[in-house]
Amino acid sequence: MATPKYAEAKREMPVPQEVGTLTDGTKIKVRAPRMRACNEKDEKDKLCAGHLKRWYFFGPEIEQRFGKNAEIYRCEHCKTLYLPNPDEAPRSGTLAY
Repeated sequence: MATPKYAEAKREMPVPQEVGTLTDGTKIKVRAPRMRACNEKDEKDKLCAGHLKRWYFFGPEIEQRFGKNAEIYRCEHCKTLYLPNPDEAPRSGTLAY
């Protein structure tokens, strides 16, 4: 048997942790490091994989819970909300060279 092209992963991948839900049932999670796509699964156990986009125009419930200038990301497909990872530097503000 030939050797596999890629070596087997030796480290465990971090999983986003669920923080809570909104009154309308929207889930809120904390992003894993360098996470760019949603990992939410539907009732058929199919992965969403929607792109996480920065969300600026959120409602009063989110503003009251996380603040007016919160860094919130939302999945473009399933609308799950993601908070930034506390271990990463914030991505808000202007570019620094």
